[in-house]
Amino acid sequence: MSLTLHFHPLASYCWKALIALYENDIPFTPNLVDLGNPAERAALVKLWGIGKFPVLQDDARGEIVPESSILVEYLDRHHGGGTRLIPADPDRALQTRLRDRFYDLYVHLPMQKIMVDRLRPEGKRDAYGVEEARAQLRTSYAMIERQMAGGGWAMGADFTLADCAAAPSLFYGNMAEPFGDGHKNVAAYLERLKARPSVARVMKEAEPYFQMVPKENP
Repeated sequence: MSLTLHFHPLASYCWKALIALYENDIPFTPNLVDLGNPAERAALVKLWGIGKFPVLQDDARGEIVPESSILVEYLDRHHGGGTRLIPADPDRALQTRLRDRFYDLYVHLPMQKIMVDRLRPEGKRDAYGVEEARAQLRTSYAMIERQMAGGGWAMGADFTLADCAAAPSLFYGNMAEPFGDGHKNVAAYLERLKARPSVARVMKEAEPYFQMVPKENP
């Protein structure tokens, strides 16, 4: 098996890569990385100097592919199957990449800001930064609420890279800043994502680790 994914099943950006792999039944060897283990962290850094996962290792092509969006597009280009994650039409491909960036930058990053702050000791927390992140999430939810008024996926009828990005962003985002009653379309979209077999599989594999998710600050 030429592909190895270096990842952790709880890590939100790793979900994005796993969804793409499962969506097209791409065979790969999973390598779970514990960043708290110095040897495992060093091995990851040797592959990708930034030391963050996911990282895809393609021995057949001699490639190391980091960063979830690039990784998904690489899979789509070189190991794709029945689900085309980047549309062939250039304009739709551009819009797909835009929505992927939207979910990563304006849902995923503020969600992570809130979650990481929960891990900080008392007296080291960033209340102002967390409130900024909550405000960004509320703005993003309002935009998604309008986008998803017609149902379907992020790009309409086709499941794409944008949905791979949306699934972990919205799942963990709802934990960080709950959708509330005003975002029924967002909530319905998340339920559709959770029911997608590729996403459901990723979530099932992450279940044993959910107790590690930081809870609300006391």
